[in-house]
Amino acid sequence: MLYHFLFPLADEYIIFNLFKYLTFRTGGAILTALIISFIIGPRMIQWLRGQQANGQPIRDDGPETHLAKRGTPTMGGLMILVALIVSTLLWADIFNPYIWLVLGVTGSFGCIGFFDDFLKLRARSSNGMSSKLKLSFQILIGTLIAFLISSFAVPEVKEGLSIPFFKDVFIQLGWFFVPFSVLVIVGASNAVNLTDGLDGLAIVPVMIAAACFALIAYLVGNAVFSGYLQVYHVIGTGELSVLCGSIIGAGLGFLWFNAPPAMVFMGDTGSLSLGGALGAISVITKHELVLAIIGGLFVLETASVIVQVLSFKLTGKRIFRMAPLHHHFEKKGWAEPTVVIRFWIIAVVLALIGLSTLKLR
Repeated sequence: MLYHFLFPLADEYIIFNLFKYLTFRTGGAILTALIISFIIGPRMIQWLRGQQANGQPIRDDGPETHLAKRGTPTMGGLMILVALIVSTLLWADIFNPYIWLVLGVTGSFGCIGFFDDFLKLRARSSNGMSSKLKLSFQILIGTLIAFLISSFAVPEVKEGLSIPFFKDVFIQLGWFFVPFSVLVIVGASNAVNLTDGLDGLAIVPVMIAAACFALIAYLVGNAVFSGYLQVYHVIGTGELSVLCGSIIGAGLGFLWFNAPPAMVFMGDTGSLSLGGALGAISVITKHELVLAIIGGLFVLETASVIVQVLSFKLTGKRIFRMAPLHHHFEKKGWAEPTVVIRFWIIAVVLALIGLSTLKLR
């Protein structure tokens, strides 16, 4: 919005020429989202605490240390969504269709998460919306978004899948593009949701992934840089750098209140929406497989749940002391901050490996 109002004034006031640059507007989005979070955070937490008498329900079969968190309000993802959306609309090119597609995924998945959190609070249980119903809504929205992504992309890349580390391998998925994209978007959403179990555990890897995709979107959207790196050029994706900046700023603001001991949890409202946003961005930029590397921590957490369930159903035995994976290490005696920080380190290493695919081809 600021881009359309202020950049036309560059002929008279040269300082407004800054709004032409994605890097400047991305930085502005980060700071704006951070400031909005700081402004609305305390009041929103106070309001959530007033609406939630007992806070987020705590699983009785979980780590004993979690019992001390009773009374902590959830739905802090609302803070993230407000800061993210407002900041993006202020700094991004609002006529770019990809901005609206990602915001559509973010907002709609946030609504699903909000309803799920609401049901948990009302029932005073960790079980909210049924898994089948929640997944059905996600698939429905993901399918719509996948069709729209395909319709906006140029024919050469709209149904293609880029393979990391290979410069000339671009697989045309054809009709399989839509179900594959749905798998990426819905899978990323639920993977972040499964990771969100400890104070600060999910939001930092989300910010790391958003920072990586801010760079990827910028490079893929630039004909010169994409040509040099031998990655496929997707027109218009550079603007997603601004949205990724908003995720980083909103995430930093949320982390201020979510740092141990957390004053608020993001809940499904935040985790489902942020994961969906990352999934959609990876599909648009044609870096879906790179998301699996950069977001490898989310993949590990999801895999631990799948392996645990399959093992128990097939053999009656559990491989992990508790799933997702972060709870396994808590059960082994690791302190919560130890688990969180070590998982952050893993997220950084995986992000560096993911970014290396841009050059190693």
